[in-house]
Amino acid sequence: MAGETKSCCWNWAMAFVFISVFNLQSPVWGKPAVPCYFVFGDSLVDSGNNNNLATDAKVNYWPYGIDFPKGPTGRFCNGRTIADVTAERLGFDDYIPPFATANGPEIIKGVNYASGSAGIRDETGSHQGVCISLNKQLKNHKVTISRIAGFLGSYHSAHEHLKKCLYSFTIGSNDYINNYFLPQFYNSSQLYTPSAYARILSQQYSRQLKTLHRYGARKVTLAGIGAIGCTPNATSYYGTNGSLCVDKMNSAVQLFNKRLVTLVDQLNAKHQDSKFIALNTLVQTPPGFPPGFNMSTLRCCDVNDFGLCIRAKSPCSQRATRIFWDSFHPAEVANIIAANKAFHSEAPSDAYPTDIQRLVHFNPEAHSTRS
Repeated sequence: MAGETKSCCWNWAMAFVFISVFNLQSPVWGKPAVPCYFVFGDSLVDSGNNNNLATDAKVNYWPYGIDFPKGPTGRFCNGRTIADVTAERLGFDDYIPPFATANGPEIIKGVNYASGSAGIRDETGSHQGVCISLNKQLKNHKVTISRIAGFLGSYHSAHEHLKKCLYSFTIGSNDYINNYFLPQFYNSSQLYTPSAYARILSQQYSRQLKTLHRYGARKVTLAGIGAIGCTPNATSYYGTNGSLCVDKMNSAVQLFNKRLVTLVDQLNAKHQDSKFIALNTLVQTPPGFPPGFNMSTLRCCDVNDFGLCIRAKSPCSQRATRIFWDSFHPAEVANIIAANKAFHSEAPSDAYPTDIQRLVHFNPEAHSTRS
């Protein structure tokens, strides 16, 4: 397992060879491939929902956003998140607004509900303060549906609109980082083996996704959990025992990721008027990796007690060669690669059973059945 973890993280680093070729493109706006895009998740895609919450998990200050056109917005990154890059690839003329500030007709094009430290389980991340759990995010989406119905004139019109949208989920890592592997705050690791925890987590996730389906979602992406044992926080806090990463953490999340693929199969079989896909957040080694290419796995900024960048302290200048921005979150360059792989997969392991580029063309009407 140690060898697998080492290879996994090394592959992730080596993938950055293609950045200069096609991954650092400027946004190309056009007619969106879907009329609306809704984002659910945690700090990996949070765009500002935590800014006014009583929590330590918020980053609406410099140097966050140093490479983002709008500066510090609450994104846990130096630049764009995976959701931002996906919005660009879909053709939207602006980034999806956070639920906390979205108002007016703009919500018809989509809303971002993601919240830093949030998880599938309600208690996840609560030791850091207030966050918006996935259950709460779904309740917020129900509010949005009501508002859209008001703008469009009826719930029927809203439903017809919403079934054409893309829905993305990037969540689950905090259920491990800020729950299972923090026994001083949570008892989940005492109650469940890693296998049992993956099972109950996927079961709850399944119920939540079925709720979203009842709300009208028909095109849904589910991101797998990344190699959380390779983050700067994990390797420094837990130690690696000679490996590149914390193997027990990566092994635990892989149990969940395997169940995620099974869950996708189950949801697609039950709801044939919908299409769910699973996305692999790790990037495989591209061919032709040049000798001497240097990619650091160190974080790019000095961090506080919560693993977040220290306010107003200058970050590293070599941000295009860093996988990690702070102790937990990927730098923009890693988000670009992950988003591009999910949008147009180059290998079967990138997206299952299809990628986003093909998902957006799924026609719920053609597959409509009682579900």
